[in-house]
Amino acid sequence: MGDYEDVTNEIRANSVLPARREDIELHTADGLTLVGELARPLDRDPVATLVCLHPLPTHGGMMDSHVFRKAAWRLPALAGVAVLRFNTRGTSSVRGASEGEFSAGVDERYDVAAAIEYAEFHDLPNIWLVGWSFGTDLTLMHGLDPAVAGAILLSPPLRFSDAEHLAAWAAGGKPLTALVPEFDDYLRPAEARTRFAAIPQAEVVGVPGAKHLWVGDAEKVLDEIVRRVAPEVPVPLPRAWDGPMEAGDTAAYADRTVAAFADVPVPKPLKD
Repeated sequence: MGDYEDVTNEIRANSVLPARREDIELHTADGLTLVGELARPLDRDPVATLVCLHPLPTHGGMMDSHVFRKAAWRLPALAGVAVLRFNTRGTSSVRGASEGEFSAGVDERYDVAAAIEYAEFHDLPNIWLVGWSFGTDLTLMHGLDPAVAGAILLSPPLRFSDAEHLAAWAAGGKPLTALVPEFDDYLRPAEARTRFAAIPQAEVVGVPGAKHLWVGDAEKVLDEIVRRVAPEVPVPLPRAWDGPMEAGDTAAYADRTVAAFADVPVPKPLKD
């Protein structure tokens, strides 16, 4: 990242606003070390905490997938929200590689638990899980923890999770919001409303014009997240910043586009 520039500028895809950022490690109950980052507001305590669970690592998903990267770069400053993101087992990014191997949602239960435990141990408040694609399955399968206030699902495919997990969330009563793109590749709003009817408290929000990867729609996603985890913060969030701003490197993942994984089969769920 470059030097801060103290001027009023439009917030762009590579804009990095001030925050306290630190590299972290998570330690799983089955003995792995996972790499991640915690971004907190620079000059105040956070009002809420996002624990981000990324898309399929076999198809380019990682802690730096663009919506989560933008959340970490913007939300501590714009909304007073802490953002914890990490690479699940066998996943790599610029931050580094997490130990272990991809387990199709089975052993990742230890990864989810380690992230929640880290947030709880470090007294991070109002913990919300934010899953995206495969990360929504991890949320539904493994995220119903007493320390978690609720969850937000981005582009949920309901591929690895099943009726048992939906029933558990229904019984748990915790708030659950699914943001479903109008043109999603796997689950579109009408079917999502039918599937999530199993969870009475679930809110399904169809997003007109959006697609599974939310390209061009990250700002809408961040607004909807903040609307739920920090309702006292006005939305839409500012689209310009009057203060110091860095420029992040958005060219580091040119090999992780949809096209790069076009011929890679999507893994099937495994049984415990």
